[in-house]
Amino acid sequence: MTRTKHLLAIACALAGFFSASCSNKDRDIVKVGILHSMTGSMAASEASVVNAEKMAIEEINKKGGVLGKKIQIVQADGESDASKFGVLAKKLFTEDKVATIFGCWTSASRKAVCSVVEDPNIYGLLWYPLQYEGMEASPNIMYMGAAPNQQVVPSIEYCFENFGKRMFLVGSDYIFPQTTNKIIKAQLKALGGECVGEVYRPLDSEDFEQVIEDIIESKPDVIINTINGASNKAFFTQLKKKGITPKDIPVMSFSVSEEEAAFIGPEYIEGHLAAWNYLQTIASFQNKKFVSRYKELYGEDRFVGDPMEAAYTAVYLWALACEKAGSFDTEAVRIAAKNLTFDAPEGLVKIDGENQHLQKRARIGRITSQGLIDEIWESPSTIKPDPYLSTYAWAKDTQKSKNVILE
Repeated sequence: MTRTKHLLAIACALAGFFSASCSNKDRDIVKVGILHSMTGSMAASEASVVNAEKMAIEEINKKGGVLGKKIQIVQADGESDASKFGVLAKKLFTEDKVATIFGCWTSASRKAVCSVVEDPNIYGLLWYPLQYEGMEASPNIMYMGAAPNQQVVPSIEYCFENFGKRMFLVGSDYIFPQTTNKIIKAQLKALGGECVGEVYRPLDSEDFEQVIEDIIESKPDVIINTINGASNKAFFTQLKKKGITPKDIPVMSFSVSEEEAAFIGPEYIEGHLAAWNYLQTIASFQNKKFVSRYKELYGEDRFVGDPMEAAYTAVYLWALACEKAGSFDTEAVRIAAKNLTFDAPEGLVKIDGENQHLQKRARIGRITSQGLIDEIWESPSTIKPDPYLSTYAWAKDTQKSKNVILE
């Protein structure tokens, strides 16, 4: 009996030791979710965004982490299916107990996660790295990409002034292209321009033969491209095979960064245009360090694009907001993030205190034979985000009242 009691006492002591060790380990980490598509039609774009997020987390951990805690990643694959993003976001918050989520690409996936983070029983925070169609400002989302007035509006003005007033709109069949094209048509009307065609294809489409026939028949001055994901490869390949070059009809793309250009093949896309806030060729110290570090980790032949830089910036801004708040609590971090600045690879950015979008510069570039994007235009200063285009009289019919930011 005595021996049994002795063994039991040892077992209890060991159990307590391991329990305490696990508890101490848990106290030394903070979990964050990374939620992107690693499979399916969006994987070609989103996998590199994940790389950038992981790079930022590694850098921060090497400096001691956040509030004395090392960041631990819990990664989930949205499989290019918007409905899965919502399910996975809920799991990340309720089961994996992450402090925040970095993720999404398409607006459909963002909206699926938005319904989760806005749930009062969860009340989480999503850091979204993509330019998007606007008409939204959720208190539970930090918008790291461009609002329409930081990408779409200046790009259409540029095309109108440099190529002509007749524009053909081609996009993937979901929220971002459809809403963006409503904005473009309203802007064109105000400018005295003309939309000569508007066509949508499924996200995973590889057949653009009829679309290109429609383009040839309508004779536009410029094509405005809001195709997302792997479909861009099929579009640009078939466009060139039909003999349409940038000198004939230039294409202005809103979702083709250096990574996508490399995937498409520079021989098919050279000479066409892309509108972003960040370009790999920016000659600042911060950007050279960012590009060099990324290539060191993932390969010298790799490219760096706007969504990747925005995702990298998001991780740093979250860490700064946590340090300022002295907490990982969602509301405390959200309030602390207001008006935070960061010297990002794209330049100095600031989280707008009114709508949780970044104040940033707009840039337009021409794609080179190496797959890089050389800047040909830049806004003279950072642009205050205006997601509802409330400062544009011509945009009144595109504006909506839902999802207004909560102070």
